[in-house]
Amino acid sequence: MGEVIPFVSKAERERIRLIREARAMYDSVFPPAAPSEQNRNASTIQVINGGELLS
Repeated sequence: MGEVIPFVSKAERERIRLIREARAMYDSVFPPAAPSEQNRNASTIQVINGGELLS
């Protein structure tokens, strides 16, 4: 039939935007680690947030 598009509330979209903005500021002060360590950290973040990757 068609693709199901999940509803995302305005509050949830704002929360995600603020997290991305904070992460960008953090990364500007503390540059990301080597790529191999980034991949390991991304997996941890994905599990903690229920599969939602925020980077």
